[in-house]
Amino acid sequence: MNNVSLIGRLTADPELRTTQSGVSMARFSVAVDRRVKAGEERQADFINIVAWRQTAEFVCKYFSKGQRIAITGSIRTGSFTDREGNKRYTTEVWADNAEFCESKGSGSSSHDGGNSYSNNYNRQSSYRQEAPSNAAYSSGDAGDFVDMPSDDDLPF
Repeated sequence: MNNVSLIGRLTADPELRTTQSGVSMARFSVAVDRRVKAGEERQADFINIVAWRQTAEFVCKYFSKGQRIAITGSIRTGSFTDREGNKRYTTEVWADNAEFCESKGSGSSSHDGGNSYSNNYNRQSSYRQEAPSNAAYSSGDAGDFVDMPSDDDLPF
């Protein structure tokens, strides 16, 4: 089973793009802390994320650089030949779902006062008032097959 769950901070503001056929997409990177032993310096991995359709629109509308975000999706690998004829390999997470992980206004702080949506979905907050009624947005309904973009929609 190919299933990924990540919680991290956006490394830059996500940017919404549209394919030639009108499908919304966003590419962004999330810094995810690694588990380390006591006394060791913290380390992070920078994970490339691709979001499509409503998930892309949701992330671009409600998230900005430094904010914590929870992503669930799947790992996708690929390859291409660059202009010099070298074969290049890609690994990225295709997001099926994105969720808030902190209260409004705690953007780049390292402590969110316990207001993590990943641990308490019923907590009321100003995000819930601004965002759609569910603070998570998925490309498709649970149990439904997600209509993924065709090869013509892919930007690479």
